[in-house]
Formats: sequence, C-alpha cells, structure tokens
Amino acid sequence: MDTATRFRETPVAGRGTPEDVWQPWLASVRCPPIPLAECDHMVVVAPHPDDEVLGVGALMATAVTAGVPVQVVAVTDGAASHPQSPTLSPATLAAARIAESKRATALLGVGEPLRLGLPDGGVSAHERELTTRLVDVLTATSRAGEPVWVLATWRGDGHPDHEATGRAAAQACSITGHRLVEYPVWMWHWARPADASVPWKRMRALAPTPDILARKRRAVDEFRTQICPLSEDPRDAAILPPWVLARLMRTTERVLW
Repeated sequence: MDTATRFRETPVAGRGTPEDVWQPWLASVRCPPIPLAECDHMVVVAPHPDDEVLGVGALMATAVTAGVPVQVVAVTDGAASHPQSPTLSPATLAAARIAESKRATALLGVGEPLRLGLPDGGVSAHERELTTRLVDVLTATSRAGEPVWVLATWRGDGHPDHEATGRAAAQACSITGHRLVEYPVWMWHWARPADASVPWKRMRALAPTPDILARKRRAVDEFRTQICPLSEDPRDAAILPPWVLARLMRTTERVLW
C-alpha cells in the first residue's frame, strides 16, 4: 500500500498515531542535528498556508536569528480546506488563510510569502509549471552564487499536494544544483514508529530554544481557520485538531536530509 493510500485511509477524526506512541520511540532513535551553520540562504516551499510553520517554523525562526535570509513560497492559497463549508466560500477562506499566513510568518521574523496561486487540491496537475516557477525563484535567489537550501514537503507525505510540491522542488533542485531538504507533515499522522516506508536514516533534527518554540506556538495560533471549527456544522470541523497539532508542536523539528 502506498503512502497516499495510507493517508486517505487514516481520517483525521480517527486521530492517527498518537503522540504518546511517537515520543518514546523517537527518544530511542539517534538523529543527527541539522547542520544549519552550512546554510547561506533558505527557501521554504509550502503547498498550503500553514505547512511551512507546522513543518519547519522553528527552523525558519532559528535561521533568521542566525542571520540566514528566509523566503517562503506559498504554492496555493488554501481555498479547498473546507470544500463543503456552509460558512465560508472558497474565495473568502483563501483570503483568510493568506492573512493568517502573513501574520504567522511575521511572528517568525520571515517576510511575506511569495504566492504562486496554484489551485488547492490540484498541484499535481500543475507540477511542471511549479517546477519552472521554482527554478525561477531559485535562480533569482542565488544571483550572488550562494548555495540555497530548498525546504519542501516530503515526496512521500501522503497528501497529493504535498507530494507534488516535493517532486517539483526536487526537480528544481536537480536543475539548479541546490540542496533539497524535505519536511514531513502528515507522515506523523498515518505512519508508525519504524515504519518501513519512511527513510528514517535520512532524518535530521533541530532542538530549538524555548523562545523559538514559543514563537512557533504563537505563529500556529494564527491559523484559526484550520485549528478551530468554522461553525458547529460537521462540514466546518477543524482540519488541525489538538491531536494533530501535538505531533507538530514537539520540542524538536525533524527533516529528511
């Protein structure tokens, strides 16, 4: 069974793999640190507004504190998170999510994201266009010749937009010669400790300072359309309920190197 199928068959309401199952296993597994001192410039590619903060918010804030320039590229505006909502239209939801993302990245010390405006839920159909646009971003970013770290959602994350974004970023890095660093988001939901479909040997970790973690927490709190129900209607349920956030608000962040 592939990761996309496993993601589809693990509903958010079912809670997925609990954080209290992950924690003891992760504590027992050696994970080398992320070598942030080697990073001269960072581009973070987010399929939806919030993925960048949930996946690598602390890493971004730590990089900024160390003087590393960070650019966020928002692939979609997140209009399809509640496709049957009786409360918010897709356009209104997208506008709200853009505003949330601006506030969240500002709290991390990062400038306003560059928005590509691709359709939420349809990134795979625009994968070639996304690759081309990422190559353009990376070419502009590295005019002085410095290497760039390109952080993108893992190609095996399960969510089709996440996987398509990861593939496009990988191809853009292959074309430009920059370093791809992948970050999981939904993998923590559907996978299990020691899951054979996850490349654990590639994993690297960051242990942020308490101040950085507090800033990430405040940034995540800005995503009200995702962490809170839009209304009491079941179609407006939170996309990121507490049990999902628990896996993404650890005292460490992990990426695939």
